[in-house]
Amino acid sequence: MKTPVLLDTDIGNDIDDAVALAYLLRKPECELVGITTVTGQASKRAALCEVVCRAAGREDIPIHCGRELPILHGPGQPNPGQYETIVNLPHRMDWEANTAVDFLRQTIRSRPGEITLLSIGPFANIALLFALDPEIPFLLKDFVSMAGYFDPNAPFAEWNCRCDPTATSMVYASDRPKHRSIGLDVTMQCQMSAEEVRNRFVGEPLATVARLAEHWFKNAERLTFHDPLAAATIFHPKLCEYVHGRVVSPIEAEEPKTGWTVLTEGDGPDEVATSVNVEGFFEEFFSVFM
Repeated sequence: MKTPVLLDTDIGNDIDDAVALAYLLRKPECELVGITTVTGQASKRAALCEVVCRAAGREDIPIHCGRELPILHGPGQPNPGQYETIVNLPHRMDWEANTAVDFLRQTIRSRPGEITLLSIGPFANIALLFALDPEIPFLLKDFVSMAGYFDPNAPFAEWNCRCDPTATSMVYASDRPKHRSIGLDVTMQCQMSAEEVRNRFVGEPLATVARLAEHWFKNAERLTFHDPLAAATIFHPKLCEYVHGRVVSPIEAEEPKTGWTVLTEGDGPDEVATSVNVEGFFEEFFSVFM
């Protein structure tokens, strides 16, 4: 049986969102029920999703734009630079604003106990969803996010959490039965050089993702598979090892504590990754494109 997945993404900045989307589109066990975009210029982010989906032959997947600004404070992400790579490709730009939260709510309520919610961007859409309808977390099959930096010696907070710290605090303070966080301290172990990406990202939709990646590689020499690892744990949770407990994200206005995530081990809804089988992850990731 396929696993229904809703993807909430800030595609357009770091290239790993597009890589995760390509994986979900090709994963045989995944029923990608819909995609929502979050942070600045959400319509351009929706267009990027549309182009990647079309490259995979999937024009049937609903795409909705979500909140563009941080809920209270935070740097946000005003410019999805990867949009430059698709300007000349066919795509819609008539996206309706701020339909994401209602779409998520209605879709989850229509299939109680079935859907896995995957968050790979700042938490604004998810925070609003949980605040507007507190029953939603209990209607999910699972809730997985690429979020947090759980090394106690971390020098800074993870970007998704730091980008919109109020939303981060709201999500981790919400009443929820389960939440799996794949943090920066684990995802950083899954990296690939730009040269290897160019060699291995062949065939669609990886070829289109490689096109987007060239914008990323203007300022980076490697691709880190943050979001694809979170996606892969939906189907293969044992790719990582975990500790359980409760995560909190205290609201702090000043750097470097804004967006900080703190795990207290023991009873609680949270499952936090502590390690990853890197070889097993890459084997799983590329297997769906064969």
